[in-house]
Amino acid sequence: MSENGRCEDLVADCRLRAATDLFAHTWDPVVLAALRPGPRRRHELRVVIGGMSDKVLTEALRRLGSHGLVARRPVAQAPTRIEYALTALGESLVDGPMRALGDWITEHGDELLDGQDNPAETRHRPTTV
Repeated sequence: MSENGRCEDLVADCRLRAATDLFAHTWDPVVLAALRPGPRRRHELRVVIGGMSDKVLTEALRRLGSHGLVARRPVAQAPTRIEYALTALGESLVDGPMRALGDWITEHGDELLDGQDNPAETRHRPTTV
């Protein structure tokens, strides 16, 4: 990051790049969204998400934990069970930028899919302001 706090070169330690890297892994936003209602066990996450292997879930939970977005909590019970929950930082991401992205997708999702289905038609379409 430069001395003035801006990321002109988008270097590795840039805050913007660190934030966009959170969405570089396909399943990470999905796991975050699945934890929004509250803490869940691994099995519950896999059921709610669907189509996600145990290995990929493990990698996502570790990655999100290392970013401080998800906490791993043992629950006092015999046998001990582990729950995963959003941290305050994770909640701020889900309730802020991810919610805004969700609103945008709700409004423009059909256009986005149309653009993917017909790239030649949408490439030259002028934008309206």
